[in-house]
Amino acid sequence: MADLKAMAMILGGMLLALPALASPVCATDDLGKEICLEQPAERIAALSPGATELAWAAGAGDQVVAVVAYSDYPPAAKEVTSVGSHTRMDMERLLELQPDLVIGWVTGNPTEQLATLREMGVPVFSIEPRSFEAVSHTIERLSILAGTDAAGFAEAERFRKGITDLRARFTDADPVPVFYQVWDEPLMTVNSDHLIGEMIELCGGDNVFGHLERLVPRISAEAVIAANPEAILAGGMGEENRHWLTRWQSFPSLTATERDNLFFIPPSLVQRPTPRMLEGTRLFCEKLEVARDRRP
Repeated sequence: MADLKAMAMILGGMLLALPALASPVCATDDLGKEICLEQPAERIAALSPGATELAWAAGAGDQVVAVVAYSDYPPAAKEVTSVGSHTRMDMERLLELQPDLVIGWVTGNPTEQLATLREMGVPVFSIEPRSFEAVSHTIERLSILAGTDAAGFAEAERFRKGITDLRARFTDADPVPVFYQVWDEPLMTVNSDHLIGEMIELCGGDNVFGHLERLVPRISAEAVIAANPEAILAGGMGEENRHWLTRWQSFPSLTATERDNLFFIPPSLVQRPTPRMLEGTRLFCEKLEVARDRRP
């Protein structure tokens, strides 16, 4: 009897010493597909600059082993192996890195390449956040798949609260007719269904092209002149490049030009669906406040 008790104690100690088996983790992506992993991802490939930022926001930066061109934030992302661009990945290089989770971009990555990854058994979690709440929800889902729930949910809530506070601050702001220029050649903007459209609305802006059907419609300079926005906001090619605003200085009859309401917004703060949109939205709202103050 004593020997049996001793063996039981030894066996019990051995079981306690064994590493706990990781539980499967599951999340539903933006294509409505449930992605389940046998254990939290340890080797993540992020196939857009936005996906890279979101992985870090979810607390999973240390698990990212592959990124694509222009993944420049946070600075640590620049040190991660690049596997091409978001429009054309080097599949051989990507597979050599043996990712156990790929974060895909619904409308930005080539569908055939994502399909190939799925056919090879690589889990692909496709994202396309189109609202502020969707940004928070994406961070939460990624953190579940990466096993970094505590950090991810905290960051998602920080972003959610920041947006809620801004919305309350500007809910009664006087409307400002706004044109947001998302690209120069061809000239492009966003409609009200776009995430940037939600940013414009939150700040009390009235998107002069919000009614257009396409999410990112092409327009003409003549259409901008006819709409006569009170403020024009644009990004540019790079964080400090303001030349996209130069063309509007040639139209002094535009209200935005006449009142000097031509504002530069660093594009990465606005055009990537990440927590840095909180900073971008604050800046956007500040510019519209300037436009209100310049009214005669």
